[in-house]
Amino acid sequence: MIEYRENMAMALETLLTHKFRSFLTILGIVVGILTVIVIAAILSGLRSTIVSQIEDLGTNNIYAFHLQLNAIGGGRRPKEERMRKPLSTDDARAVKEQCPSVQDVSVRGLPFRTRIQMKYKGSTLRNAQFLAVSANYANVANVKLANGRFFTESEDTHRMPVAVLGPDAAQAMFQNSDPIGKQMLINGHPFTILGVAEKSKAGALDSEADTIVVIPYDTFHKLFPYEENHLLYIQARSGMRDTALDEIESLLRRRRGVKPSEPNNFDLTTADRFIQQLDSVIAIVGVVAIAISSVGLLVGGIGVMNIMLVSVTERTREIGVRKAIGASKTDIILQFLFEAMTLTGLGGVFGIILAIAVSYLIMALIPALPAAIPMWAVATGLAVSITVGLVFGVWPARKAAQLDPIEALRYE
Repeated sequence: MIEYRENMAMALETLLTHKFRSFLTILGIVVGILTVIVIAAILSGLRSTIVSQIEDLGTNNIYAFHLQLNAIGGGRRPKEERMRKPLSTDDARAVKEQCPSVQDVSVRGLPFRTRIQMKYKGSTLRNAQFLAVSANYANVANVKLANGRFFTESEDTHRMPVAVLGPDAAQAMFQNSDPIGKQMLINGHPFTILGVAEKSKAGALDSEADTIVVIPYDTFHKLFPYEENHLLYIQARSGMRDTALDEIESLLRRRRGVKPSEPNNFDLTTADRFIQQLDSVIAIVGVVAIAISSVGLLVGGIGVMNIMLVSVTERTREIGVRKAIGASKTDIILQFLFEAMTLTGLGGVFGIILAIAVSYLIMALIPALPAAIPMWAVATGLAVSITVGLVFGVWPARKAAQLDPIEALRYE
C-alpha cells in the first residue's frame, strides 16, 4: 500500500512539473468523456420524461390499428399494409363484449381524407392535434381537466357540437380569457367549449398533448361520414393486460379472416412496446456517441503514449539510479503505469466536471429539455479514462523497465 502511495505521489509530482504539457495530453480524454456523458445525460432525461408521459396514458392500455403503430420513425408503408381494411366500431364493440380481460374500449376517428380547420373570430388555430373520440376516452386515456368537463355519453350519442381543448390550444385561441361556453369553428361548424385539459407533464417534449382539440366521435362521423379509419384505445383489467392482448389478437384474427399460417393484418401495441422502440433508437444514438467519443479517447491515448515515451527518454538517468539502488522491473513498470493512469484519470475527472456543467447549462437554457446525469455514465467515464492510461501506458512502462541500468546512468 505504501509503495502504491509513493507511485501515486511521484506521478502527481511529475504531472505538476509539466502542467501545460499534461493539459494538452489529456485534452482528447476530456473531450471524449465530456461528449459521452453529456449525450448520455440528455438521452437519459429524454427517456425518463417520455416514458413517464407514455405511462401516464395508462400501463394497462392496448392500442389497436389496421396499420403498424410506430411511436418513433416512419417511412413509406408496404403496399400490403396500405391495402388493409380499417378496424370498425363493430370491432370495438366485439372486443369489449367478447374479451373478458378487457375493461373498456374507446374509439378514435382519424381524418385521413379531411383537412381540419379550426378558427375563432377569424383567427386560425394552427398545428393543433385533432381528436374525435368516444365519451369514455377521458377515462381510458387518463385525461385530466384543469377547467370545465369532458363531454358525456349522451352528448356523443346525440352528436352534440361540443369540444375540449388542450391548454396551449385554449391559450392560442382565447388568450387569457375563460374559453368555457364560448364557440369555435371546426370546418365552418360551431362547437361549444366544455373544458380545458391539464398541462402535459412532458411539457414541450409532448406539445401535441397540449394542443389537442377533442370532439365526440359520433359528431365527427356525422360531419365526415366517409372517414372510416379508427384507432382503438383498449383498457385491460388490472393485471390482465397480457391475457387481454391474447384475447384481442385471437378475436380480431377471426373477425378479419386471418388464416392460421398468415401474419396479423392489424397491429396491437402497448406502452411497453412504445418504450422498446424508444430504447432501440436511444441505443443507436448511444452507439454513435460512443464512436464519436472513442475518437477523442484514441487521440488522447496516443498522446499519453507519446508523452510517456518522451518522459522515459527525459528520465533515463533517474530510471538508472532507481535500478541501481534496488528497484525491480515491476517497480519501474508500476511507476510509469501509475503516472499514465493518473494523467488520464485526471482527464476523466475534468471531463466529468465539464459534462456536469454543460448539462446544467443545457437545462438552464432549454428547461423543456431534461439532462439527468446518470451515475453509471460518470462511473463508466472515469473507469474508461483510467483504462486508457493503463492500455497506452504499457509500452512506455515496458521500455523504461527494460533499460540497462549501467547505460541509463551514463545517459546525458
